[in-house]
Amino acid sequence: MGALVFAEALFSEGKYAQKIPVYGGERRGGSVTVYLRIDDKPIRRNCGIYEPDGIVVLDPLIPKLENVTSGLKRGGIAVLNDTRTPQEVNLGVELSKIATVDATGISTQLFGERAIPITNTTMLGALSRATGWVKFESLVEPIKRTFPGKIGDSNVQAAQLGYERVKVMDRKV
Repeated sequence: MGALVFAEALFSEGKYAQKIPVYGGERRGGSVTVYLRIDDKPIRRNCGIYEPDGIVVLDPLIPKLENVTSGLKRGGIAVLNDTRTPQEVNLGVELSKIATVDATGISTQLFGERAIPITNTTMLGALSRATGWVKFESLVEPIKRTFPGKIGDSNVQAAQLGYERVKVMDRKV
């Protein structure tokens, strides 16, 4: 869902995007990898993405269980749902930018305690601020279309808080 909202925001700015979901054989609710190819011109490639420029990790436990940086380009970008500061995070690769935001805390604040926190829209706001790939304002309508009514307003607020609270550290690589 998050990649689709981000893609719609990119389209509204005249950019192009291609979403490539990869579902494993895990149980429902297991981790899912989604690639998003972004460009200023039409995208003709339809193969997988093996060396992404950046990663977004919605679940703070995933980096402890999986190698989230597999294939990530040297000098890539990581945006993480993490309570630590970017300076405290070491993913074992040289990154040009690392950003962290407590998306789980924001989710709990806005949506209450849940078995699985709703962190996707918070992370979209953080991604917008950390990368500048899309303007925050461009995220609002796609979020509201995806989540109509009061839920949409809450998700826009989650994205806004992610945008405001993300901590970003640039590194020379």
